Amino acid sequence: MSQAIRPTWVHATILGTFCAGFGIALALTDDITKAPIKDRALEDKMNSLGQVIPKSIHDNNPVNDAIKLPSPNAGGHGAPAETVVYRAMKGGEVTGVAFEMDASGGYGGPVKLMIGVAPDGKLLGVRVISHKETPGLGDKIDAAKTDWITRFTGLSLGNPPVDKWKVKKDGGQFDQFSGATITPRAVVGGIRHGLEFFAANSSRMMEKK
Repeated sequence: MSQAIRPTWVHATILGTFCAGFGIALALTDDITKAPIKDRALEDKMNSLGQVIPKSIHDNNPVNDAIKLPSPNAGGHGAPAETVVYRAMKGGEVTGVAFEMDASGGYGGPVKLMIGVAPDGKLLGVRVISHKETPGLGDKIDAAKTDWITRFTGLSLGNPPVDKWKVKKDGGQFDQFSGATITPRAVVGGIRHGLEFFAANSSRMMEKK
């Protein structure tokens, strides 16, 4: 009897030891990689912020002075409940803010934007931080491809008027791309929504520390 049971027990012990060792290895790997992944994410975030908030206007780290506000359309179509607003400050005064905004309606899905806004409501800069648009057509929204996205700097809800925050094909002011209207239409709408979000929450965003 004991001779018949022993092989099964041995196999079970070996398998259990292997599984335990594998689990420990995975846990150690997770711990080792977690910090580098977090550091890389922070580095990417700082890079995006640096493109829409000029270094000359702040003496702080906007990530450290971020606040959270209820998102526009919170909860709808997967929208987050809160939007993180990164605040640039100099001498204790808020000199600009930046936040992410999803431009819905892109050809390949939502286009994620980073939008920087000055206290007077003018755009400090806009950059596309992720998209799934068609290479050679919709990807012209990327600053590495063309200067189209940089042309929004200095504009505001009043310049141009709100009813002109559309592509030219829709009666607005902004160029679309040859053979690709859907993507720029989505981005222009996303930027306008971002400016409306700023206008609705500017007093909270501008509060001193």
